[in-house]
Amino acid sequence: MKNLCLITALIAVPAFGQMFRGNLEHTGVYNATGVRQFNRVQWRFETAGRVISSPVVAGGAVYAGSTDQNLYAIDQETGALKWKFHTESWVTSSPAVADGTVFFSSFDGTFYAVDAASGKLKWKFETEGERRFAHKRLHGLQPSGELIGDTWDFYLSSPAVYNGAVYFGSGDGNVYALDAPTGALKWKFHTGDVVHASPAISGALVIVGSWDGILYALQADTGKVAWQFQAGVDPKIGNQQGFQSSAAVDNGVVYVGCRDSNVYAIDLKTGQKKWAVNNGGSWVITSPAVNDGKVYYGTSDTGLFHALDAATGAKLISFDAKFPVFSSPAIAGSTLYVGSFDGKLHAVDLKTLKPLWDFTTEASKQNASALTGADGRLDFGKVIRFLFVDEMNAGVVKLFATGSVVSSPAIDKDAVYFGSTDGAVYALK
Repeated sequence: MKNLCLITALIAVPAFGQMFRGNLEHTGVYNATGVRQFNRVQWRFETAGRVISSPVVAGGAVYAGSTDQNLYAIDQETGALKWKFHTESWVTSSPAVADGTVFFSSFDGTFYAVDAASGKLKWKFETEGERRFAHKRLHGLQPSGELIGDTWDFYLSSPAVYNGAVYFGSGDGNVYALDAPTGALKWKFHTGDVVHASPAISGALVIVGSWDGILYALQADTGKVAWQFQAGVDPKIGNQQGFQSSAAVDNGVVYVGCRDSNVYAIDLKTGQKKWAVNNGGSWVITSPAVNDGKVYYGTSDTGLFHALDAATGAKLISFDAKFPVFSSPAIAGSTLYVGSFDGKLHAVDLKTLKPLWDFTTEASKQNASALTGADGRLDFGKVIRFLFVDEMNAGVVKLFATGSVVSSPAIDKDAVYFGSTDGAVYALK
């Protein structure tokens, strides 16, 4: 009877699969050994575009998208191509894998479900169209009367699979819930702007932020608003507003970064702010990692990586990456991994945030020094002129030429996987 009850209980537990940040709560914590001491590159898989997408590991394969318009399935052990699936635009979302299906978005405005083993299309769902966040005089740029699309808005919302439904945001301003087996629309919720943050799910609530500066808690079964939290809004140039960071939920608290330069802790049940930590005008694009009573996140302009006390928001220790950090941290055991814009993956000790080792892409070795000041930090003057939108866009391309690691690492067993704007997916051991 005990064995029968155990079997019944196991069957009753829903299968949530593998997805962005390692779990539905997006805490960034992986049950894996990881790479405490770097030994070798296990493999390097090349695509024909930039890999902004964060990899997901499931069933012996590594799944990741590329700006060459493809989603790739790569053999986890050998790095050989298993299959690729072509879309009509960039694939910069992290896929989710559940029940033999890979779910992901493309900038072509379509959400796809493909067979995990073969890469064949199961179904697709057309949204109302993708776009980037746009604002007049965005970043103070010209032309002054033109709606300027944000070149830093290069991530797409990564899906979460929960209780037979798949949830994701879109540039059309909607949060969608689709039936995972069929792609039929269960509900959609319209926000005030682009939704490229990735939904976290906890307590039957879908937690996701929009570029309208609001963090929403939606009931997973109906899409009705449980609560909403208003962050800062920048009506003048739109530079300091919007949730590009995805929320993490731990112990009944939602932790999330914002372009208003704050990291927030919000009560999951009520939506009330517990604390906020300001980062002096520097965006918080990374999705925080939460582990053992601490919150970890990186900043943009300052290139700093911080650990906060989860209960109070007090700053504990910091690590200086020297280049902007958009990559979201991943934790395995006593090691934290995070990428930076200069083409490095950093492995740091979880307790001290002192470096254990860095991996530098070949593009970084060739190109990063040309953009670096005497203090070892990114010299924005060598990259971007903050006058005309075309100059901003060209500057981001320069940065990407360093093999930037804006992809968030995934950890499985004794290896760490991540993408680079040099076009490659890496497996390190």
